[in-house]
Amino acid sequence: MLIIDCPYCGPRSEEELTWGGQAGIVRPIEPEVADDATWTDYLFFRSNPKGVQFEQWCCSGGCGRWFKVARHTVSHEILGTWPYDADPDLKAVIGAAGKCGK
Repeated sequence: MLIIDCPYCGPRSEEELTWGGQAGIVRPIEPEVADDATWTDYLFFRSNPKGVQFEQWCCSGGCGRWFKVARHTVSHEILGTWPYDADPDLKAVIGAAGKCGK
């Protein structure tokens, strides 16, 4: 079981949270003129790395707010959490992780 630190209300069990997938997926800027390939990419394609990725989680059993998590997809180590509007540097997080997941 994961314990994830909600930046708004503190540590929570993953049972109190809802996973929302990869963070930072940008909706097409002009959706009314976006072609099928653009919509397909936006709706279905994700990076799925073997390593660290940013994810979005909702504190559904607590404050109800969305936030970002840096999680190693192999070891499930939580490397940090941020408010949803924060723009953390993934390269810096990976660098600070060192040998995470090995």
